[in-house]
Amino acid sequence: MVCVLTLARNICAEVGMLFRGIWTLRRRCCTGPLLLLGIAVGLFYHTVTVDRDRTELKSSQRDQRNKSAVFDHKLLLKNPERLTSLLEASQTDSFVHHSKCRCAGKAIILTGQRAPTDTEVQLYQRVLQQQGYQVDQARYAETSASLRQGRRDGRDWSVLICLKGSEKSCLRKINFAHPQHRQRVNIIPAFAGVFLDMGGVCRFLTDSQLSGVTLPIRPSACAFSTSPQEGTPNAAEDEWRRPITLSYSDIQSMNATINVYVLVTSATPLTAFVHRTALVKPHLDKTSYATELQVFFRERLGPVLSHKAIEHMNHVISDILKAALLTTKDSSSSSRCQLCFQLMTFSLHYNSSLHPVVVKLQTDLHFDGMKDPHFDGQIAKEYMLEDVLKLLFPACSSEAVEPSLPFRTKEENQKYSDCEGPNALCLPPDEMHLLQQFNQHLKRPGPFQLLYPTCPLPDDPQHDLIQTESLSAQDYGWRPALMALLQELSLYYTRKHQIESLDDPKSPEASDPLSRKGRCVDPHLRQLYTDPPMVLMPVFNAWEKEYRAEVPFDVITIRIRPEPVSPHCHIHLDEHLGPRMANYPVGLGNSRINILVMDESEAEPVVMTIYTLHIYRESRPSLPMFDEYVMCSFMQL
Repeated sequence: MVCVLTLARNICAEVGMLFRGIWTLRRRCCTGPLLLLGIAVGLFYHTVTVDRDRTELKSSQRDQRNKSAVFDHKLLLKNPERLTSLLEASQTDSFVHHSKCRCAGKAIILTGQRAPTDTEVQLYQRVLQQQGYQVDQARYAETSASLRQGRRDGRDWSVLICLKGSEKSCLRKINFAHPQHRQRVNIIPAFAGVFLDMGGVCRFLTDSQLSGVTLPIRPSACAFSTSPQEGTPNAAEDEWRRPITLSYSDIQSMNATINVYVLVTSATPLTAFVHRTALVKPHLDKTSYATELQVFFRERLGPVLSHKAIEHMNHVISDILKAALLTTKDSSSSSRCQLCFQLMTFSLHYNSSLHPVVVKLQTDLHFDGMKDPHFDGQIAKEYMLEDVLKLLFPACSSEAVEPSLPFRTKEENQKYSDCEGPNALCLPPDEMHLLQQFNQHLKRPGPFQLLYPTCPLPDDPQHDLIQTESLSAQDYGWRPALMALLQELSLYYTRKHQIESLDDPKSPEASDPLSRKGRCVDPHLRQLYTDPPMVLMPVFNAWEKEYRAEVPFDVITIRIRPEPVSPHCHIHLDEHLGPRMANYPVGLGNSRINILVMDESEAEPVVMTIYTLHIYRESRPSLPMFDEYVMCSFMQL
């Protein structure tokens, strides 16, 4: 303030001297218009001088803050405990407070080709409501009242879920109205075109920037019609398969195709996780089975080689993702929707080597290879989707109230956009939010394991090439500092979880006395699956015990599989010793099926809950009385 007053006083003095000089000059030889021109030139000169001084002052202050920020970053990289405590403090300071901002949020589900009674739609509805969201449904973005322009510019939503058939509608919405840094969509725009099939070759592989890079992926991996199959490896696969000493039994057991399920939580910068469940198809088998990745590798390779196999698997997948993002660095979609997330399925083929090759890549979860894809595949997929939603959207109390989104955004920008806030990180709000989210994911990963960022393997020059290219593509603003903080967080939590697993090898479920005895603690159904799908009335709810459904005349059997909430609860149909899943013949009129949820932990099984399903089959349609029809008969001679 003193500097400003001094500057103003000096300006006034100089302007006064200028006026005195001009007035003396006017007495001698100047006319009125020339005098006014001189005054205007003098005022313009002083205005330009003042603006230049102010610009230089702000620039020096900004440079000073940036130098202090770099110093703070270096200190935080050496002290990750301080970094995590700083993120926790800023999160409880009203910026991205999960227990408040989530509950005020609105989640929109675009069902596309799916019916509202579809089990996957019901899963999103149920889990998001449990996490504290107000959930709306619509088929497409154009038909959603919450997404139309004119209602606070369409920004009063927090989560946008786009199911099959609504992807193009979602991408149009993202392109025309950029999501705010607190809004999330389950589609990453940068991935929309890079994984398309271009004449039998993945589109991102045709980019000239990858001409000198050999990636462990078959060119036809993005083809929609082909399925992952074992075949003769090409030259690229031979280059990536390096000799590792394996026994004959290990070589035979590692000849398999594995579906690995990846969750990309951010594209710029790249952050991704891999689910612990995988789908394994052994060599020459026609069907796949679900298992845990660590269990699969440990049973076939032992503890030492299994750890190396998982590391190589993670680096192969992360290299593919970074190479794909490298081809979109010049696209405007690469920086759009920073917190958008994407589920992906990588089909990896192992053939007597720890270095896999990607034989198929899909931007969704696929369990088609299971023996019963309609039930087993759909159930496994929905369990994984529930894990994803609980990781991305932590539960909160619905009693909390938060101001409207535009007000929060303006206040947060004022509080966190510069270096003079409590975060002391000099990061813009969107990057600060991403760092906080990444910290929460690492703190409570659940069934997920970190895929990227991780430390590169010391003997992997190919990985170093991709790493260098990715960093150069993202080297703008404070991005290098953000990536350094993300890597430090990943390294810190990796070491922390390793120490915790050594200190306490028991799982939380094993420490629960009721779970250890196998007691049925929660005797409710998670979902009721039928083939063909039936529209239940009312819509399925674990607390509703009686349902009705109608089927047409041509349906003569119904396949039913109830799924319990707890794996310790046993399901029987119609009677105590009835099957868990059955094909029921449906007669004309009304049929009744009882679903028994039982506790079999004791010598005498106990029925805990009974669900009842009433099915009405329509009568035979009558022939038209007046329309023309032909009656045929066959006679055997």
